[in-house]
Amino acid sequence: MVPTQPLAKRLRRLPRVDLLGREAPVASSRLARLLGLAHLDREAAGEGLLIPRCASVHTFGMRFALDLFFLDERGAILGVRRQIPARRVISWRGADAVLEIPARVGGEISPPRP
Repeated sequence: MVPTQPLAKRLRRLPRVDLLGREAPVASSRLARLLGLAHLDREAAGEGLLIPRCASVHTFGMRFALDLFFLDERGAILGVRRQIPARRVISWRGADAVLEIPARVGGEISPPRP
């Protein structure tokens, strides 16, 4: 078995929250919000990153595709965009936060059915 890369140092320093069945770091600083998961290898991104007070994200500098989960103020899923490649800007009107997850890692999360 190939050893896995540890979580990126910049993500290890962030506070964490349990959300949608996973423990994700919270982008609590300006730099963490700006960088998101950009410039990281897929393995160093861990289970993703929660960006609070956010309805739009960019994927400039990404080395892998993202699954994006747009959340309301209670943490409920408003919408999902999957397999978003690098160099894109994605928004969801009314979102209060975005959970960025390396694509295909978040496959077990799905929006509630109406």
